[in-house]
Amino acid sequence: MNAVQPYSLFSEFDINLFKAGKHFRLYEKLGAHLTEVDGVKGVYFAVWAPAARSVSVIGDFNYWVQGQHPLMVRWDSSGIWEGFIPGVEKGTRYKYKIQSNSGAITEKADPFALFCEHPPQTASVVWDLDYKWKDKSWMTSRKDKNGLDKPYSVYEVHLGSWRRNAEGKFLAYLEMADQLVDYVKETGFTHVEFMPVMEYPYDPSWGYQLVGYYAPTSRFGKPQDFMVLVDKLHQAGIGVILDWVPSHFPEDAHGLGFFDGSNLYEHPDRRKGYHPDWKSLVFNYGRNEVRAFLISNAIFWLDRYHADGLRVDAVASMLYLDYSRNDGEWEPNMFGGRENLETISFLKDFNEAVYSMFDGVQTIAEESTSFPMVSRPTSAGGLGFGMKWMMGWMHDTLQYFKRETIYRKYHQNDLTFSMTYAFSENFMLPLSHDEVVYGKRSILGRMPGDEWQRFANLRLLYGYMFTHPGAKLLFMGDEFGQSAEWKFDGSLDWHLLQFGYHEGIRKTIAALNKLYTSHPALYEKQFSPDGFEWISYSDHQNAVLSYIRKGENPKQDVVVVCNFTPVVRTDYRIGLPAKGKLTEVFNSDHADFGGSGVLNGKSIKIDKEAWNGREFSASITLPPLGVVVFTL
Repeated sequence: MNAVQPYSLFSEFDINLFKAGKHFRLYEKLGAHLTEVDGVKGVYFAVWAPAARSVSVIGDFNYWVQGQHPLMVRWDSSGIWEGFIPGVEKGTRYKYKIQSNSGAITEKADPFALFCEHPPQTASVVWDLDYKWKDKSWMTSRKDKNGLDKPYSVYEVHLGSWRRNAEGKFLAYLEMADQLVDYVKETGFTHVEFMPVMEYPYDPSWGYQLVGYYAPTSRFGKPQDFMVLVDKLHQAGIGVILDWVPSHFPEDAHGLGFFDGSNLYEHPDRRKGYHPDWKSLVFNYGRNEVRAFLISNAIFWLDRYHADGLRVDAVASMLYLDYSRNDGEWEPNMFGGRENLETISFLKDFNEAVYSMFDGVQTIAEESTSFPMVSRPTSAGGLGFGMKWMMGWMHDTLQYFKRETIYRKYHQNDLTFSMTYAFSENFMLPLSHDEVVYGKRSILGRMPGDEWQRFANLRLLYGYMFTHPGAKLLFMGDEFGQSAEWKFDGSLDWHLLQFGYHEGIRKTIAALNKLYTSHPALYEKQFSPDGFEWISYSDHQNAVLSYIRKGENPKQDVVVVCNFTPVVRTDYRIGLPAKGKLTEVFNSDHADFGGSGVLNGKSIKIDKEAWNGREFSASITLPPLGVVVFTL
């Protein structure tokens, strides 16, 4: 193997941007790049290691011997080591052997590696991202399909446990590209959200402890195989959201921690640089080069993998200096507050970069506190996210639904409270993986009553969710009433679909997705108070809620009535805004869904009879534990 040759992909402008924290395509410069220099093929390596005394590339090509292929440090104080090694080929395994000025020696995977060895092996792999995309139609029209005024029904997927093959092994990316795409299209979801696909060493972390930020995990195949999966989802008209974890990273020896013998990526103050909940390290958001690394990573997945959105994990843990810390374990900011000002600045830069560089994408914050203006533009003082998870709705709704129906009349505020703040953010309603683990039981397992009532309650919950303002997210398995808690190391219980009630839940979700996507009143103003109007929220005695969802065209408004008890209510009168007729377009008690078939069969005349403070009204039938939706 030939010696390292001087070579660089960096211009002076690149270096200045990097130092300023404003280089958002670092993946084009740092890492391992297959290239040709003076007619000789090989690989250009570049790594940021400012505290290093020496950096060598070790790998298959030099028997992993330190010093045979030393990189050269740049003269511009950037801390970047680089060089071209002739003859290195695609598929070659490698690492960086780093000796720091303090004498510490580390052996690290490439932070910008495009591909990694299958865990528990830890080497990086020289690779490229050559691929011929076939999703031009989706990408050119994405802006019209992925906006905040469009239906957003998200199916959250953990790749390792969605489905297993006959041998009990998880499906590869290419197998998912066939089976998952067909299933999502059949059930009508508009988007898939993948729990982290970036390389991670520890299966029980579910992917939330990342090491290879730029590499889709090799557990399921090669980078191009994951591209096929995204591509086929796009060709089927389905958007792709990726979980992104800029909040923390593990201390694994080959990872980012103590990278060059110093606290390079993590904050040097343990009060800011260590997360007690996850026993992991926290990025130094005040360091320009770290900000550039993270924002470049976000841009990378949108650019090279055509992702349509990023759901940012654990934002609350980033925003507060005292998050999961006791007194004395954190230090206030310069104004004496508990907000992490460096993180706030970073998140604003991240969102501004994403939205300025890509049309038709969304960023979504998993943020569980009352931090203001998370999903408001940075120009208005917000953090700049497109949406935020509505954790309060999730908690209150599940709390309500687990109650025996006889007691629900005393707790109607659990449901109506969400509407007091529903439009303070652009909210997504999440029933995510976090709600079906650690003894919480499955969503179905929370429902009270006998078997019929449990499934009726679940259909009612989903009907209420899909007609409540906001985007929707449902974790895999919830769409057919998974009975057991989620297990990351097994498969969903697909055999349940042979039973009528479970198949009825799947049909309910398909029907709700069709309802949501075909009625503009349910999505055009889903983040605006103009899109919602109560008919009555005060019928506690009967545990009934009724409301109108409104879009741009008043003629397309829909009326929703929810009955949270198992009592059939005939001749139930609701006030309405105008004369005409009601036509039932959805009923969760339909026999096809496993219900008892209490329907409003014919068109219902709207009478000129005052009710609920309105001039007009109509008498309808409410099915037991059911939700009915009418067009006006």
